[in-house]
Amino acid sequence: MILVIGEALIDFFPASCGQEEGYIPRPGGSPHNVAIGLGRLGVPVGFLGRLSRDRFGRLLRESFERSGVNLRYLAEGDEPTALSFIHVGGAEPEFSFYGTATADCMLTSLPASLPDDIRGIHVGSLAMMREPIGTAVTAFLSREHGKRIISFDPNVRPNQITDREAYLARFGRWLELSDIVKASASDLAYLHSDEDEGAVAARWLKSGVQLVVVTHGATGATGYLGKEAVKIEGERITAVDTVGAGDAFTSGFLAWLYEHDRLSHDRLGSTSREELRSALEWAGRVAAVTCTRRGADPPYRSELH
Repeated sequence: MILVIGEALIDFFPASCGQEEGYIPRPGGSPHNVAIGLGRLGVPVGFLGRLSRDRFGRLLRESFERSGVNLRYLAEGDEPTALSFIHVGGAEPEFSFYGTATADCMLTSLPASLPDDIRGIHVGSLAMMREPIGTAVTAFLSREHGKRIISFDPNVRPNQITDREAYLARFGRWLELSDIVKASASDLAYLHSDEDEGAVAARWLKSGVQLVVVTHGATGATGYLGKEAVKIEGERITAVDTVGAGDAFTSGFLAWLYEHDRLSHDRLGSTSREELRSALEWAGRVAAVTCTRRGADPPYRSELH
């Protein structure tokens, strides 16, 4: 199993309501999207997070269940569900987040131990920059580091970061705990705006990360493994929107590694250039299909042939 940790929230998409504009609620949140993406690809996956008992929380639970996500590690509370309003039309969707002390960020109690069948842990996004969940997850990763593969997607949201220097300091710690880091070009623009991508990837690899992937939206992605760099082109599609595309890419990439028995420290490091290309192309295909429909709606395996 792959265990995904973090937030699940409700995305509101713009929609026409008669003569007025309104919004439609959809399950979302980067960790939620990665978890359901893995489940739909047939990978055993669990979600560790906290949901509200309100109507939106029930909607999120139903989303996990429909996609085959194991909810053994799910917690519940009476806090409200966090909300996000999405504005599409630009190069990338814009998110306006609403929620203070919402259920997702109030996760403080994580399992004292994990069974051996959990081969990988994926974390990232808002859960790492909000409290008290951020401190709890960082401590949890410190304990699990070296025991199983840890995947990290910063999914940086600058409008949620109140202290950039403090965030960058914590980011350095998360790198030390990670084996796989997937970041977008916009993430790098915030983290290291004046540095070349290859130089940043090389420094991350030197810090202990085994594999770095940088996505470039429609133009493809680049994987860095040791001294190897593999670039793939993006698939030509008619995109509806790009919401959840990066999360779908992460799901596809982790699914490939899982299915090819690469989620161990010795096996991950011995991944060949050709295997890395195959993993990137499969992940790119999963992301491309997601972009052909509205919102974070990753494909089932049967839709990828």
